[in-house]
Amino acid sequence: MKLKHQILIVDDDADDREIIKDAFVASQQDYEYIFFENGDKLMDYLNSCDENNFPSLVMLDLNMPGKDGRASLKEIKTDKRLHIIPVIVFTTSSSQRDKTISYDFGANCFVTKPDTFNNLADITACIAKLWLK
Repeated sequence: MKLKHQILIVDDDADDREIIKDAFVASQQDYEYIFFENGDKLMDYLNSCDENNFPSLVMLDLNMPGKDGRASLKEIKTDKRLHIIPVIVFTTSSSQRDKTISYDFGANCFVTKPDTFNNLADITACIAKLWLK
């Protein structure tokens, strides 16, 4: 049985991964955070998960080397086991094309990364309230 919500933060930028975690923590979100730098490592992890122990949420960047966020999202949402995992696309992109593709592939939400830590903390608090409470 899972005791804490598990959030997977998938981003090729190590600083971005830490800042996203710090923003969740700043709003008193006491979860387990696991980092991946690309979709290949994310999918390896998800495919090894027991169905009773899936992560609570995936925060997924789009633009990464190797398997990018689009390919990972499509793979998650077309997999009969994994499709139930909520995936939030969390990216620097604000392009309508990226939003459309993300939603077409099954994203539960699309968020453009904010430019300040306070805004990021506000967004992560909202994400936690909506998806994890």
